[in-house]
This record gives sequence, structure tokens and C-alpha cells, in this order.
Amino acid sequence: MKKVLIISGSPRKGGNSDILCDQFMAGAIAAGHQVEKVRLQEKKINFCLGCGVCNETHRCIQKDDMVDLLDKMVNADVIVLATPVYFYGMDGQMKTFIDRCVPRYTEISDKDFYFIVAAADTDRGMMHKVIEGFRGFTADCLDNAHEKGIIYGVGAWQKGEVKKTPAFDEAYEMGKNV
Repeated sequence: MKKVLIISGSPRKGGNSDILCDQFMAGAIAAGHQVEKVRLQEKKINFCLGCGVCNETHRCIQKDDMVDLLDKMVNADVIVLATPVYFYGMDGQMKTFIDRCVPRYTEISDKDFYFIVAAADTDRGMMHKVIEGFRGFTADCLDNAHEKGIIYGVGAWQKGEVKKTPAFDEAYEMGKNV
């Protein structure tokens, strides 16, 4: 049994990337894993101040929900990062979350990572910048991070449209095969 942590950056509960998170979670639970999903929209996460205090203390001076989220990341075996794609980039909630990982990023090691992206566009190539942003964080900054899979929820504009795409079933199967 693995500890799976799903980080949903969707500002819309039940939005397309959030639906794919739920499908991934259902598959992982069916396979017997311990799964927790966190919706960043429901958390208080301040912007990084760039003060540098955490470089010495490994603790942020800000008092918000990032302390708990960093504990969850350190303790997880598998981390799923999910975001809608806005103007060819990850949404602000996800970017802020990643920026705030600085105090403990050296402890987020030996993890398997999955990425979920959803967009109205049907071209997976337009999501390249988002995936590269995720890879910059995981592969370039974290020790022994393993990219295990990407789910592309393309062609989904209105809330729920992703259920009609191949990504809906792919998310369940990928979660099941963690």
C-alpha cells in the first residue's frame, strides 16, 4: 500500500482537472492505496515573500496551511499535481503552492509523480509549458523524483466535459496502476 497525495489546483470544485483527480483517486483506492486529495482553493496559502529565512531555518515565517501540506508531501510515496491550463500555464494556485515548497523541498525526495492537466484546447502540445513547469519543480529541484505519468484532459471547456474524453478513463486506470 502506498500513500498517495493528490494536489488539485483547480479553483472550481468539480472542474475538469478536479474531476480527473477524483478519477485517479477512485482508481488508487480500488487498488488498495491510502489516498488523500487536497484542493488548494480550500487552503490558505500566501505568496512567497522571497525573504530567504527558510534557507537557514527550513521553516517559513508565514503562518498558513503550507506547514501541513509540506508535511503531507514529505510523508507521501506518490504525489499527483493537477491544474487547469490558463493561457498556456499552470493556474496561480498551483504556482503559488510550488513556490512555497522551498522551506522543505530537500525533504521531498524519492517520490513518484503524476501530472494532470486539463484545457479547452485539443492540442496536447500547447500544454508543453505546464508540463515543463512541473518537471522543473520535480526533476530539477527534488532528489530522486520519478515522473510516472501524465493525463491530458484536452477538449474540455465547460465544467464536466472531461467526462466525455479518453482522459476520464485514463485517470482511473493510472490511479489503479500506481
